[in-house]
Amino acid sequence: MIPLDHVRNLGISAHIDAGKTTLSERILYYSGKIHKIEEVRGDGGGATMDYMELEREKGISITSAAITCFWDDTQINLIDTPGHVDFTIEVERSLRVLDGAILVLCAVSGVQSQSISVNRQMKRYQVPYLAFINKLDRVGANPLQVVDTLKQKLGINPVALQYPIGLENQFEGVINLIEMQAHYFEGDNGEHRVSQPIPQALQAEAQTAREQMLDQLSLLSDQLTEILLSGEDAPKQLILDILRRGTLNRELTPVLMGSALKNKGVQDLLDAVGRYLPSPVERERVTATEVSTEQVVTVYPNPDDPVVALAFKLIEDTYGQLTYARLYSGTLHKGDRLYNSRTQQLVRVNRMVRLEADKRIELDSATVGEIVGLLGVECASGDTLCSPEVNLSLEGILAPEPVMTLALTPNSQEDIDRISKALHRFVQEDPTLHVKTDPESNKTLISGMGELHLNIYLERMKREYHADAYVSAPAVAYRETITQSAAFDYTLEHQMGGAGQYAHVVGRIEPSKTPFVFENRVAAGVIPDQFIPACEQGFQDALTTGWLKGYPIKGVKVILEGGSARPTDSSEMTFRFAARRGFEQGFALAQPTLLEPMMRLEVETPSEFLGPIQGKLLSRRALLLGSETRNNDVAIQAEAPLAEMFGYSTELRSLSHGMATFSMEFAEYRPLPDHLISEIK
Repeated sequence: MIPLDHVRNLGISAHIDAGKTTLSERILYYSGKIHKIEEVRGDGGGATMDYMELEREKGISITSAAITCFWDDTQINLIDTPGHVDFTIEVERSLRVLDGAILVLCAVSGVQSQSISVNRQMKRYQVPYLAFINKLDRVGANPLQVVDTLKQKLGINPVALQYPIGLENQFEGVINLIEMQAHYFEGDNGEHRVSQPIPQALQAEAQTAREQMLDQLSLLSDQLTEILLSGEDAPKQLILDILRRGTLNRELTPVLMGSALKNKGVQDLLDAVGRYLPSPVERERVTATEVSTEQVVTVYPNPDDPVVALAFKLIEDTYGQLTYARLYSGTLHKGDRLYNSRTQQLVRVNRMVRLEADKRIELDSATVGEIVGLLGVECASGDTLCSPEVNLSLEGILAPEPVMTLALTPNSQEDIDRISKALHRFVQEDPTLHVKTDPESNKTLISGMGELHLNIYLERMKREYHADAYVSAPAVAYRETITQSAAFDYTLEHQMGGAGQYAHVVGRIEPSKTPFVFENRVAAGVIPDQFIPACEQGFQDALTTGWLKGYPIKGVKVILEGGSARPTDSSEMTFRFAARRGFEQGFALAQPTLLEPMMRLEVETPSEFLGPIQGKLLSRRALLLGSETRNNDVAIQAEAPLAEMFGYSTELRSLSHGMATFSMEFAEYRPLPDHLISEIK
């Protein structure tokens, strides 16, 4: 068994198209896990970590994939996460359980929007990471500028450990600034790493880069400062120790360079993973809450302690639910019982597997620090599973609120059950996918992180469940109201020989700030008391369907002032019907209008995009309420009609290159401008 201090739980994160999955494929190849390199958009079977059919078709990562490989004497439990902002929950829950990470950056594009988001997530969970500047072979590659932007945009302390040998189509390898050796990568797939003296033309530049690296490290070590001031050469081991300590404390971020596609620099990155990133025993201690006493306790990575594990991801497997779980304490055996601190139920671990992308390797036991798959364990994402003798709850996983909603109408009766089964499964898998039924239109509403996010699930629904539906934007929940007072006087009279039907109501309706108010001003005996509740019910019946467009009515006060009844012909039913018709009579005369739902909006954006974003908000009939500066961003407060906000998430990302975010909540109903009423169906 590999010692715990030689295990690395490692995530690879980046902006979309920075080369994460290509890098993962090389890591698996050089570590001997696979014997043939496949490309993300290649002609072969596709990259190992993109095992879903949709991922291979679209050339993007949709779900995080886990796999275990070995480099020298280090076990690497690797998770490749999506780069698209729509799948941010995959990054969020992966970083929640990882000990270290690699942030991949494009040498041309540098720090992009999702790089900033990932850095924010790593900061939230205090995850130490390395930066890998990829694509040095691309036209326009400038890794030194990327190092500068890491400091400016992410606010970190990047320390470049390498210097490139050529760029673009002249890129040949990297110079190791610690050993002052040039590394070249030869062979058909760059599998042979060759160390040679630094080329003469680059010796001065490499020496300058090394001195800059040592200056940065000296700020973290008095010993190194003294050595440099005395003019001595810094010992290699001292440099490695400072780098490791600084990385674990998040005081610095080692920066490495290369080109995953051209098979250059990946082995050096693997060396850095073992040297600088933490093992499970070196990570900051995890705390949990004792459920019964609400006392906060520390969970130590001890294999002999009770089991404490976090279920961080669920997927539907051939044999039922597969739960990805990270063990923070204890040793788990097949057949053990675990206690779910949320449901307060015991569950049995019937099968346990090591995850190899889409493959499963059976395990009899797993110990602290490992990430395993539990089959058949009923739980939800974010649940804590622990030994029965303890009742602990770990911090859950932050799930962002959805920002876009679509309405589904099944195409056939058979599709109803299929869609229901599909959505039930998808909601269990993905905390950012919300499903509900609109009580007015009876349509199924699905909400998610963006168009791509929702479209992927619609596509999966078709492929995996053969369910089809008509997709449309959800209907806006308009309301109708009145703008002035009006009187009503309605008589129901119907004689058919013998007992007839008679009810007479007189009153008025007027605008109200509350949804509905009923006031009885009928003189005693004019309308028998037993019929008054029926009148009130009749008025409420009228609220369900408006006179203008058929939307529900709100903001009306009804005053019942008089009327008449007949002993033989009047009943509760006749007065209920008469009251409804009297309300409709008065409503038509009270200058009715439509109300639209207004949303309270906050947009957070880098200041350079402020003008275009405000302009587009105004074009969506938004009312700008003000703005405030937060760090380097600007937060805009506004109110906007819900009807104008569909598709806004896509527009906002386009306006801000994906760097702005927004949140939205219901504010109030407000009158719709008269010229727009005719456009409402």
